[in-house]
Amino acid sequence: MRPHVVGQGTHREDTVFMRTQVAIIGAGPAGLLLGQLLTNAGIDNVVLELRSADYVLSRVRAGVLEEGMAGMLDEAGAGRRMRAEGLPHDGFDLAFDGGHHRIDLHGLSGGKRVMVYGQTEVTHDLMEKRRDTGGLSVYEAVNVQPHDFDGPNPYVTYDKHGTSHRIDCDFVAGCDGFHGVSRRSVPDSAITAYERVYPFGWLGILAEIPPVSHELIYANHPRGFALCSMRSMTRSRYYVQCPLDDRVEDWSDDRFWDEIRRRLPADVAERMVTGPSFEKSIAPLRSFVAEPMRFGRLFLAGDAAHIVPPTGAKGLNLAASDVRYLFDGLREYYADGSSAGIDDYSRRALARVWKAERFSWWMTNTLHRFPDQGAFGQKIQEAELNYLVSSRAASTSLAENYVGLPY
Repeated sequence: MRPHVVGQGTHREDTVFMRTQVAIIGAGPAGLLLGQLLTNAGIDNVVLELRSADYVLSRVRAGVLEEGMAGMLDEAGAGRRMRAEGLPHDGFDLAFDGGHHRIDLHGLSGGKRVMVYGQTEVTHDLMEKRRDTGGLSVYEAVNVQPHDFDGPNPYVTYDKHGTSHRIDCDFVAGCDGFHGVSRRSVPDSAITAYERVYPFGWLGILAEIPPVSHELIYANHPRGFALCSMRSMTRSRYYVQCPLDDRVEDWSDDRFWDEIRRRLPADVAERMVTGPSFEKSIAPLRSFVAEPMRFGRLFLAGDAAHIVPPTGAKGLNLAASDVRYLFDGLREYYADGSSAGIDDYSRRALARVWKAERFSWWMTNTLHRFPDQGAFGQKIQEAELNYLVSSRAASTSLAENYVGLPY
């Protein structure tokens, strides 16, 4: 059932009123996935997004999906193209000290694997599914603001083409990212933030060239971290660690290719195919968690509540696990009249969030060179890497976390 307009008023200007069950702020993967699962369950919802649909699809983000997230896309009815075009990966390489060592994700984790499928493609598939099933998404909704979520009658206001809109609802889901309005609407006294900002960034490029390896390569080198990834067998995604004050304009394609080859084992560097990039950007790295993730009838999910450095490929997957817990709670509320699931949402979500934060922090500290690391720190890091690839127990721990802990 589509949410419906219930009337108009004349405050300072005409206002369009609407009623729905769940108002979702943010049309990234978290908001769209939650919206689709709710729609499939017959629970009315509206998705509000500040940017245009084209802008949302232009954002370049992660591309490694845990089995849990892949299964949720199937559950939403949006997994067909992922299953046809995605690249299942059973392992990855760790490169250091001139060599590389394969981590057998499939064998060490009891048969699990990850799927390489870009976040842009995930978003596109969810947008199409929402359109096909009649879900309402409002793009270019400005001045979005949740109200009265600490009471029984929350609502969300926004402006569109000069007209004010008000959506009365039962619950608000804040899926609008780190800089979104949802978390900012919570009083400072009600929320605690934990943050670690890292003293470097990732310079990343996309190029229409075949990847250097059929699996990812994570490299630790005295010159800094490097990652060889891909979006398909004809499109590569590569990264190098760089200082935070570097500018993209200072990095020509030739400089980038020269630098990443220096950081890879000789046999990998020799077979690397290079070419012109069509996207290049520098991303800072941070770890961030806001607690709790529920405030009355407002729930935070995804980047609105937490950020991880991309080293462990957890950001998009953590958003999916938040959606898992939130959807299950909302479905229980509407189907059975029980609030047990939504009451336990924040605790359950944060328990998994902090495990993923730990893993991403550990991966980042193990694979990057820090400005204040010193000779002792470098030796400890090298010992950690050698232990990791020589101990089945250590490799198993890495594999279990990388493929994704259970929901």
